Amino acid sequence: MSSFWSAWVIILTSITIILTTWLLLANRKTTNSDPDATTGHVYDGIEEYDKPLPGWWMQGFIITIVFAIGYLIAYPGMGNWKGLLGWTQVGQWQAEMDAADKKYGEIFAKYSATPVEELVKDPKALKMGQRMFANNCAQCHGSDARGSFGFPNLADNDWLYGGSPETIKATLINGRNGAMPAWGAVLGEKGTLDTSAYVMALSGRETSRGDAEAGAKSFGMFCASCHGADGKGNYAFGAPNLTDNIWLYGGSQGQILQTLISGRAGKMPAHQELLSADKIHMLTAYVYSLSQSEESQ
Repeated sequence: MSSFWSAWVIILTSITIILTTWLLLANRKTTNSDPDATTGHVYDGIEEYDKPLPGWWMQGFIITIVFAIGYLIAYPGMGNWKGLLGWTQVGQWQAEMDAADKKYGEIFAKYSATPVEELVKDPKALKMGQRMFANNCAQCHGSDARGSFGFPNLADNDWLYGGSPETIKATLINGRNGAMPAWGAVLGEKGTLDTSAYVMALSGRETSRGDAEAGAKSFGMFCASCHGADGKGNYAFGAPNLTDNIWLYGGSQGQILQTLISGRAGKMPAHQELLSADKIHMLTAYVYSLSQSEESQ
């Protein structure tokens, strides 16, 4: 926070406390000596007496003001003032994480010594992995791990970078940066239309728009280096298989055209700074197990 806004917060907070205190103390007594006098306010047949707050009520308000001042001295709340106790949300979070690691560290360490291929047979380990998936991965891939537009389905056997335990773990640790370059300016309107028709043909579909035969030539020149001459993709580049009917950004000709013209950019964030090596190992086992079920075969 800049010095200006820090001062702004301090001034407004101080004024609020001072005015609240003045308003409270200014109304602690009344000049009217008549015990039955009213303020003249009437609502629904009820009149308001002209009397000060009860003593215990007044004292309660004073206690809250004293508490607020003490709180703002001990904890951050006055602009850039860090508080005498040095408390921060980040520090509190870290302390809770350290306590959890100390409490559950031995459990994770025990599982980390077990190969992923063995962990997938342990229901208890998979349940723990599922919870970590829900906290760290479900926001993009969905709670059922079946993905959505732009986010891969992890519950089938179609992988961009490979589905071995080692590859999955590398993806979790380092993340991935997928990039499909834009070819609109290079291919032109007819070229992109022809190439999209050829890509449609690769997955056994036909279209009345574009010349697939002409598109095959463009594909060989500009696309085969990543997707392969047969269009079956390449794990090394994260280039998807174009011969099946599994599409990350949609498989209609319009969506394929959009991909060719404008390109695509996908990012899987690295988790090595977010999760310990033991937790990544368990999460790897859970993700790997998703593609080992009979439904995914």
